[in-house]
Amino acid sequence: TLILASLIILLITVNLLGLLPYTFTPTTQISINLALAFPLWLTTLLTGLRNQPSTSLGHLLPEGTPTPLISALILIETTSLLIRPLALGVRLTANLTAGHLLIQLISTATITLLPILPTISILTTLILLLLTILEVAVAIIQAYIFVLLLSLYLEENT
Repeated sequence: TLILASLIILLITVNLLGLLPYTFTPTTQISINLALAFPLWLTTLLTGLRNQPSTSLGHLLPEGTPTPLISALILIETTSLLIRPLALGVRLTANLTAGHLLIQLISTATITLLPILPTISILTTLILLLLTILEVAVAIIQAYIFVLLLSLYLEENT
């Protein structure tokens, strides 16, 4: 619990600090997110294999599977299991990068429109303010989802 609580506080802090002007958000880089996701996922997997190996391996083949589908289903479930850290990292990266990019584009449009069409620029500033509020919520929610999925993976393996 302490590790997951520390992780969510770290992610929320880093994500929110990245919304400040002229700052860099480390969690918009896939390498940082994969460096967080992979060891934590691997720890949950190895913990499950050490404590309850039959239960952990039992997730690869659901009960009642027809005999001809066994090999295909094990392959699909193994692939699904191995893709989890990649999905964790890509989800966090994509959602934060999209929001930051949209804020950058709208703020550039606001500054560009100010001398030409001041009324439109003020309207664009209002949209930028609302988008910033949304991005604060996204930063918190994405940290929560990252830790929630990690805790679900841990629960599945223990």
